[in-house]
Amino acid sequence: MSTDASTPDSARASEPLRLLAEDGEDLAIISAALQDAILRPADIVWEKAARRLTIEFSRFCWECGGTRVRSAMQFGDVQAVQSRGLPRLPDTHLELLALDFAPGDLPGGWVTLMFAGGGDLRLEVECLDAVVVDISDRWPARAAPRHPEDEPAPVAAEEGA
Repeated sequence: MSTDASTPDSARASEPLRLLAEDGEDLAIISAALQDAILRPADIVWEKAARRLTIEFSRFCWECGGTRVRSAMQFGDVQAVQSRGLPRLPDTHLELLALDFAPGDLPGGWVTLMFAGGGDLRLEVECLDAVVVDISDRWPARAAPRHPEDEPAPVAAEEGA
């Protein structure tokens, strides 16, 4: 993972995000940074001849809090792309939940992008070669993403009440 360890966390949070993934552990870090990113199917560009997949997102800046930023992720050495359960209408909004890498014939394998609602995008890669960069200034987010585990557990009714 490419980061500058000498930069304090507070300074790093105000800098544009730039990450590189070459293995499953690196991709897990990118997955955390992109959790709750929003995109449209039209933001996914598969260049088969170039063996490259590029995706633009509106990323919630977990590291900054309360802002969003346009980010782009690119995968190189992509041999095939498959989707399952993803809407294809160009203006449909998709919410990215997580990314995962399943090794195959090393250094290759499969990258799966999982979306809210159960759809996913699966990339067969010759090797894991992913880059994420912020490409715009940040703007205030209308709301912070919420997850079921963020909600307080319902209080059970006491017996005899």
